[in-house]
Amino acid sequence: MSETQDDKSFVEDLTDQSDDFARWYNEVVRKAQLADYAPVRGCMVIRPYGFGLWENMQRLLDARIRATGHQNAYFPVLIPESLLKLEAEHVEGFAPQVAWVTHGGNDKLEERLAIRPTSEAIICRMYSRWIESYRDLPVLLNQWCNVMRWEKVTRLFLRTTEFLWQEGHTAHATAEDCQAEVLRMLDVYRSFAETDLALPVHAGRKSDAEKFAGAEMTYSIEALMRDGKALQAGTSHNLGQHFAKVFDITFQDEQGRRQHVHQTSWGVSTRLIGAVIMAHGDDQGLRLPPRVAPIQAVVVPIWRTPEDRATVRAFLERVKGALTERVRLHVDDREQYTPGWKYNEYELRGVPLRLEVGPKDVAKGTVMSVRRDNRAKESIPLESLAPRVTTLLDEVQAALLESARAFRAENTAFASTLEEIEAHFGERRGFVAAPWDGSPEFEAQVRERTGATMRCVPLDQAPYAGRFRAAHPVALFARAY
Repeated sequence: MSETQDDKSFVEDLTDQSDDFARWYNEVVRKAQLADYAPVRGCMVIRPYGFGLWENMQRLLDARIRATGHQNAYFPVLIPESLLKLEAEHVEGFAPQVAWVTHGGNDKLEERLAIRPTSEAIICRMYSRWIESYRDLPVLLNQWCNVMRWEKVTRLFLRTTEFLWQEGHTAHATAEDCQAEVLRMLDVYRSFAETDLALPVHAGRKSDAEKFAGAEMTYSIEALMRDGKALQAGTSHNLGQHFAKVFDITFQDEQGRRQHVHQTSWGVSTRLIGAVIMAHGDDQGLRLPPRVAPIQAVVVPIWRTPEDRATVRAFLERVKGALTERVRLHVDDREQYTPGWKYNEYELRGVPLRLEVGPKDVAKGTVMSVRRDNRAKESIPLESLAPRVTTLLDEVQAALLESARAFRAENTAFASTLEEIEAHFGERRGFVAAPWDGSPEFEAQVRERTGATMRCVPLDQAPYAGRFRAAHPVALFARAY
């Protein structure tokens, strides 16, 4: 096997995270062939490997959403300006980011059309037509789609002009049912992030300064990246009756009275790919959680002579037969690359498990496994390969979650005063947990003095019990993406 000089650029050393995390991130995204820059400023092309990662995320999350009784639908990407402007606070929040269609072919449109920045306006118009009685409620809909927000500063996956997401939109008869839905979907996101992405998150309420435009309350899941910055990984909004009153979404209750519905919206996006990269990656590249990895195990054959090649290839058929139905398997038998080059390539691309098969392995009837997360090696007999590989992938998944939790714990500090928060961010990053009385002035002072924002007030306050004298709930502050 041989390699060319141009090929080496794909697996050359990456920038160390400690030297320049932003540069490391961009190099990994492009070298691992997750995405690339598009000809349109701020847009990205998601390459097959990156889209495979997104498809696995989408499949797992969609199953969770459906299990809670929601149905998928689709709404237009174009929204009339008059609809978007009906809710003043909502449109004000999105106005700087809206892209407009002004012409259809060569003809100027009578009314501008917004390219969907989010779908509350168009969905509320349809709900006003569809909902008549309490028997029509609740309405539990979700859509997978793209949106466009004209961002000034962009970064692949984290913030792009166009991105992919899911957005749930529900309508309920009572405020209690509405709030229960908000918290239920927040917990769906939390469980998905921790179970499938190995991404520990804090689930909590946002401040009024950080809530979604037009919402009564916003909740989020907040994760910590390996550079010490926080990332908002998903949101769930209680819209109350604001949009219902604007769009006249009413129903007749059991007593025959007309009532406005109570609404929610919630969503996650391809930003989650960025979260997985930055929460788990190391100086050698990606470390993908097996549950969402496009390739869970790669087989690298090793031979030097034609006789060895024939022997190894015959054994590979038995390996494929044992694993193909159990894991997402890829056999890399390209002859233009050395085994060592392939090792580097698949480390960079974050494949959770590498399986090496050479003449000596064939003679012993074994396969050598190498974990991506800790590089632990193990010789596995062919007859026990399938169950052992499955177990190893589960172990990698659990280890990544535990490692991320440990990192978050090591980078969470506690402060009782504004001065202590300021002192922390003068030297360190990560989360700072501090009692907060809900004062917007205190929140603004933290931002002004440190550049950190209030990420959320965690719903689970148990970890902070007895740590502070103040009886106020604990909030988490961090510099964030």
